[in-house]
Amino acid sequence: MIRSILYATDLGLYAPYVLQHALAMARSFKARLHVVHVVEPMGLFAESVLQTYVDEVRLKELRSTGLETVMNNIEMRVLEGFRDELGDNREDLELIGSVSVLRGDPPISILEETQKLGVDLLVVGSHSHGAALEVPMGRTAARLLQLCDVPVYLVPMLQHRSRHE
Repeated sequence: MIRSILYATDLGLYAPYVLQHALAMARSFKARLHVVHVVEPMGLFAESVLQTYVDEVRLKELRSTGLETVMNNIEMRVLEGFRDELGDNREDLELIGSVSVLRGDPPISILEETQKLGVDLLVVGSHSHGAALEVPMGRTAARLLQLCDVPVYLVPMLQHRSRHE
């Protein structure tokens, strides 16, 4: 029995397409839909650029309050995106139980969220929006398929369909 679903989104070009799959599953099973987006930590290059142009006090301030502001803005963007995508469909909006924006390694953070929420199904796209056509599956999707304790509903991206048509 599927009572709760986690939809992991990269907020990319194909996110609305994957969202439609997640919502269809939630409707079919009358399940609660949880949404997660994971922001990867700043890379060494970005960190070194910041250190070059920003003093240590301002850098500490950016790391604490600035990052929190960015995370809150991303969460608001996700919610607004759902409202735009779903329009006046209150029933679909009511299926959404939670929206989380986390920092960390995407596959690990998504796996932790599946355990924390105790979901019965994970919905994820096969690639991020920037993946090359010849790559059969993105890094995050591959890791989730390998490590996830719950069934994974993998949505193939549209860009890869045109190659065979």
